[in-house]
Amino acid sequence: MTTANITDRAGAIALVAQAKETLSDVKNMLADGGYTGEPFAASIKEILGATVQIVKRNELHTFVVLPQRWVVERSFGWLEKCRRLWKNCERKLNTSLQMVVLAFLSLVLKRF
Repeated sequence: MTTANITDRAGAIALVAQAKETLSDVKNMLADGGYTGEPFAASIKEILGATVQIVKRNELHTFVVLPQRWVVERSFGWLEKCRRLWKNCERKLNTSLQMVVLAFLSLVLKRF
């Protein structure tokens, strides 16, 4: 989370710079239309060495399934089934992160 005077692009660049070691294996980053622009792509390329692929909708008011974006939307849909994640009531950020990890782990275990 950032303050209102920081744009999404600037916040994403700061996040990537902070988590550079963790994200070292990332080769391609998918982003929506809000991250369009050469300065953002150049910053990500400089920090991670990854390319940025913008996934945009072609038509404005029609529903079309975009294959790359569908993976993210489906994952958020799965997480919404976990009631504890509906509202963040945790005091520490690490606890919230662990709840998301546990939610995905329970989803994986249900498939077996």
